Amino acid sequence: MIAAWEAGPDFVKIFPCADVGGERYIRDLHAALPQIPLIAAGGVNQQTAGTYILAGATAIGVGHELIPPEAIERRQAKRIKELSVRFARFVKAARERIEPPREVAVGKFKKIEECETDEASPAKPAHKGNGQR
Repeated sequence: MIAAWEAGPDFVKIFPCADVGGERYIRDLHAALPQIPLIAAGGVNQQTAGTYILAGATAIGVGHELIPPEAIERRQAKRIKELSVRFARFVKAARERIEPPREVAVGKFKKIEECETDEASPAKPAHKGNGQR
């Protein structure tokens, strides 16, 4: 996992997550290496989607639980859409438990054209990988 992170990705996918300890494994990895954004994949379903986020996963990877093969065969677009809405709700609810949503201050933002680059405070790099992408 460290080698993967040092290669320069934005995230590291943990697969098959359920088979190596599930949410507990994500929690332990996140506690030890909080600088690495994790994607929990493999065994993620509607019942576990939120718990992976609460455990420290930045995102989840979902396969047949989100897009069942029979839904594709039967051209059940509405079913797939409903599943995607459900998963999104579980993830959103978990993220709101971690950090409640913030109100947006309407009308207090500059247009992009009005913004100036502040060279005194350069952007912080995402991580200390080797910079290759």
